[in-house]
Amino acid sequence: ACTGIENIDEAITLLEQNNWDLVAAINGVIPQENGILQSEYGVETLHGPAYGPTSHSAAASAPSSSSAFRHVVPSRQIVERQPRMLDFRVEYRDRNVDVVLEDSSTVGDIKHILENELQIPASKMLLKGWKTGDVDDSTVLKSLHLPKNNSLYVLTPDLPPPSSSHSGALQESLNQNFMLIVTHREVQREYNLNFSGSSTIQEVKRNVYDLTSIPVRHQLWEGWPSSATDDSMTLAVSGLTFPCHRLTVGRRSSPVQTREQSEEQCTDVHMVSDSDGDDFEDATEFGVDDGEMFGVASSALRKSPMMPENAENEGDALLQFTAEFSSRYGDCHPVYFIGSLEAAFQEAFYGKARDRKLLAIYLHHDESVLTNVFCSQMLCAESIVSYLSQNFITWAWDMTKEANRARFLTMCTRHFGSVVAQTIRTQKTDQFPLFLIIMGKRSSNEVLNVIQGNTTVDELMMRLMAAMEIFSAQQQEDIKDEDEREARENVKREQDEAYRISLEADRAKREAQEREMAEQFRLEQIRKEQEEEREAIRLSLEQSLPPEPKEESTESVSKLRIRTPSGEFFERRFLASSKLQVVFDFVASKGYPWEEYKLLGTFPRRDVTQLDPNKSLLEVKLYPQETLFLEAKE
Repeated sequence: ACTGIENIDEAITLLEQNNWDLVAAINGVIPQENGILQSEYGVETLHGPAYGPTSHSAAASAPSSSSAFRHVVPSRQIVERQPRMLDFRVEYRDRNVDVVLEDSSTVGDIKHILENELQIPASKMLLKGWKTGDVDDSTVLKSLHLPKNNSLYVLTPDLPPPSSSHSGALQESLNQNFMLIVTHREVQREYNLNFSGSSTIQEVKRNVYDLTSIPVRHQLWEGWPSSATDDSMTLAVSGLTFPCHRLTVGRRSSPVQTREQSEEQCTDVHMVSDSDGDDFEDATEFGVDDGEMFGVASSALRKSPMMPENAENEGDALLQFTAEFSSRYGDCHPVYFIGSLEAAFQEAFYGKARDRKLLAIYLHHDESVLTNVFCSQMLCAESIVSYLSQNFITWAWDMTKEANRARFLTMCTRHFGSVVAQTIRTQKTDQFPLFLIIMGKRSSNEVLNVIQGNTTVDELMMRLMAAMEIFSAQQQEDIKDEDEREARENVKREQDEAYRISLEADRAKREAQEREMAEQFRLEQIRKEQEEEREAIRLSLEQSLPPEPKEESTESVSKLRIRTPSGEFFERRFLASSKLQVVFDFVASKGYPWEEYKLLGTFPRRDVTQLDPNKSLLEVKLYPQETLFLEAKE
């Protein structure tokens, strides 16, 4: 993250060189501020010449690439740290320029290098693709915190598109049809194949594989011009003889096949192999002996359709569309949304305002002469693919089949209205492909732009950017409204939450009071029941006591004086022959049950309740009189 090193092996190597000291490894890679490095001679500011870019041009139809390096030569041979270098891949129309310079350089330095390479004034360039906000020519690259590898693109809206006799001749060659007479060496059979000038050598070899069952990697060719060194080269620039050119193909040395085996491999020509994942180019560009080959119509050799006809599930149709698009035009293409158009609406328009995007609908048509050029050179351009992936949800549909066309027009009427549907319905085949830019609004979906296939990369990018400006303004308003609405909802939620907490507190307080009152009532009931029970026991004991003997009784009488814990005294006479239990019952009848109180003697001090209650008072020496006192048990 600090150094921009993306290669894990390189990062581990640097750590190992610094004994896995992270700070030392980072300091060894990142230069000090303002490009000032330390040497044993003191502090020196390093300067070096900026070498001009070197470039090479490939075939006219293939993107050319160039390289520009800005090398820093230190003023001292011994330095502790090296400057951090940044790599830029800059795309301009059909060219790619590689620029390598220090992170202490400015954006203007990149433009000066591109000015020498592209022969375009720096003042006319718009350098796009930065991940940060506003960037001007004086911006230092270090302040942008860029990774090591970066992709940019150049726009020149003030310059007219290139037009020259060379480009006109090239375009004319791309539109021409070449007749290739291919001889299959093993079976001595000739095939007359028609290809457009925009077809590539690789496409020819793949189609020949379908005819001869010789895989591309095993094909051995004779007759290609010496300039045809790259299979990605188009026929228009490969040096073929126009309008007819002879070629010979055979199988590379491998297990020997007999003539009969080879003939057997190519008898059933209508069974087209798809093992390589790629199919034929447009059927109108592929012909064999005036449309017939061994009695089989040329329609049998047609490439797979972009989308199945009358597909029940739109998601399955889009899966086939994406796979077929990749097989024809490569893996660098927009990421198509897999799902129904309604699902694409949901993804683009109905999320959070900050997450919403524009919806781009690509309408493909195989029978349009513009389709191949639009897809391969514009829709698959790195700058377009990057811009679409960052700012758009891209959905696609194939309008080649009448059933699929009618189905889309029905969807278009339902979502955009009859005016937009009629506009698409009146488009001619040669005006396809179409690119619809849709912006979601509160109550409807608005079509901002309908881009036809006869456009350029710069014009397509400018129109996408113009749509983004409109969308960004609307998005800012939506974000503001959403923030205000969320703020109001947050206040309301906080108020509701406070009210709910208050209600819960009141309810909890009320329930606590009710529980306390219920507990008090329960305890009171228990106390009353206990008192009633004790009173009943006391009365029962009182009634069961033998009558108190009189003082003039002839029998032996014991007089007991009992002191309560509160200091009160009560006296009673008992027969000396009465059992000790009678004394206990008497005390209990006064409200002092012997289970809760001890009856203690004074001289000697003893616990009378510990004595045998069946013994008489005479036996326990409580005769003729005794003073006792009550004490509560622990």
